[in-house]
Amino acid sequence: MDVDATLIERLRQQRPDCVIPLLHGAAGEDGALRDVLAALALPFVGCSAAAARLAFDKPIAKTLLEKAGVSSPSSIALPHSTFRELGAGPVLDAVVAHLGLPLIVKPTKGGSALGASIVRSSAELPAAMVGAFAYSDVALMERLITGTEVAVCVYESDGEPISLPPVEIVPPDGIYHYSARYTAGVTEFFIPARLTDSVLDACRSVALTAHAVLGLRDWSRTDLMVDSEGCPWFLEVNAAPGMTETSLFPQALSAAGMSLGDIAGQLIRAAIARGSDDRPPVPLN
Repeated sequence: MDVDATLIERLRQQRPDCVIPLLHGAAGEDGALRDVLAALALPFVGCSAAAARLAFDKPIAKTLLEKAGVSSPSSIALPHSTFRELGAGPVLDAVVAHLGLPLIVKPTKGGSALGASIVRSSAELPAAMVGAFAYSDVALMERLITGTEVAVCVYESDGEPISLPPVEIVPPDGIYHYSARYTAGVTEFFIPARLTDSVLDACRSVALTAHAVLGLRDWSRTDLMVDSEGCPWFLEVNAAPGMTETSLFPQALSAAGMSLGDIAGQLIRAAIARGSDDRPPVPLN
């Protein structure tokens, strides 16, 4: 089903045993749809609305993971209003002086790399900000980590989070932008990632930590950058991992010798068993 004005009535009439939200970006990952499903008392696969909101807001997710001891690139998140009130020039100069270059600029809430761009000089920064603000009222300016881009998917079996083999992502021009994500055959993937066992274990650990700290449920995907020293840096986490032919979750399952249908069946049964429960994230110690 598509999300439109007929969705709620169709759900009410059909009363499905379980819903699997497969939407990305604000429509599927900001918690709103999950709130609606919970209000309709419909079981669904995936985390609660509260957990989705934590994961979808990149600065909040980064802060919580840093508090848990995970490395994440230094960053500054600023709303569009700050530039109007303080002046774009002085603000951008201060950001560059503090974070240095290069940077990656992206919307704080969004997906599929829409509105994201790499900034290697101060002259490129204003255009990058405009691109980010086209998708969000708040832009995240983050120190660019170079190295190996890795995604680690997590699924739950009997409530126990299990990490899948880390996926190494090699886009054609070094940037995993929108077209590189959704055009089949453009990006190369290596599963498991071509890293040492100890680094692969560290990547898995970060993904499991993100899944737990943010209170995620059923499945998730954590995006990382591994630097030349083998340190994994947390970038963001997806509460609703992609399920297209080029998506990473199905590829990781296949590499592990597992069936997407079998895993989806397990998660559906678990969702039905818990009903329309929309429990909040696990409290942090």
